[in-house]
Amino acid sequence: MDQTNPFRSAQNEFQKSLESTGRATATILAYTKDIEQLLDFVAKTGKTSPEQVDTQDINDFKAYLADKNYTAKSISRKINSIKSFFRYLQSQKKIDSNPATTVTHPKYQLKPPRILTRIEYRALRDACRDDVRISAIVELLLQTGMRIGELANLELEDLDLNEDKITIRAYESHPSRTIPLNSSAKEALKLYLEDRPKTDTKNVFVTKTGNSFLVRNIRSSIDRYFRLAGIEDAKVNDLRHTFIAHQLTSGTPLVYVSKLVGHKRLSTTEKYLEFIKEKTAKDKPKLEEL
Repeated sequence: MDQTNPFRSAQNEFQKSLESTGRATATILAYTKDIEQLLDFVAKTGKTSPEQVDTQDINDFKAYLADKNYTAKSISRKINSIKSFFRYLQSQKKIDSNPATTVTHPKYQLKPPRILTRIEYRALRDACRDDVRISAIVELLLQTGMRIGELANLELEDLDLNEDKITIRAYESHPSRTIPLNSSAKEALKLYLEDRPKTDTKNVFVTKTGNSFLVRNIRSSIDRYFRLAGIEDAKVNDLRHTFIAHQLTSGTPLVYVSKLVGHKRLSTTEKYLEFIKEKTAKDKPKLEEL
């Protein structure tokens, strides 16, 4: 470990370890920022090395975050990052004991997923119907349940409109998969492709100047249409939640839905069963068109 700046050296080593295990970019960024925030906090007390950090320091950091009005959920996530960081250091023999072992998470209740009603997602459609690009994006997210990052990464060669399917490329820790394309999503996509600017950019969704349409810009655009449609407390990811919940409600088998949306664990999909009404049984997998 670099003795000139042991904290930063340990942080960099931890980050490289996360990268080597294929963790998602967003996860690595969050962990890195959480650890950096802790290191800045303890540095104010004169501590310059991970070996000097004790359990009281971490509990004091928890109290500091609460005083700064961080939510219990945010604090819990930071504690999780800190625990992972010190477990890594202990496994690498960088520290003798783990000061985070006995640190507890603050209690909080998970908010149920925001599931749009039929009236709401139809209102969203109406609000963006004159914007063929956003209309196509909304239909794809709503009718396939793909992640917004997967949509932003879609390339033209991933589309097979003749066979009514899309290939989701492997990225970060997510393997590739193929998902069906229903008529609503296909028609919206065809309309957009006819209007898509001529560009060398391979991404399906591009800006008016032909550059890739970035995730943050997709989010802000759809947030705007949620407001125009009068839909409160809704975000882009809720289109994915809505797909999952409506498919399960209509009786589409749990395992099939889990595979379509790319959940790594079946238990992640099972959680949605708590928030849906009694489902209708189906003899074979068939997706419901929203």
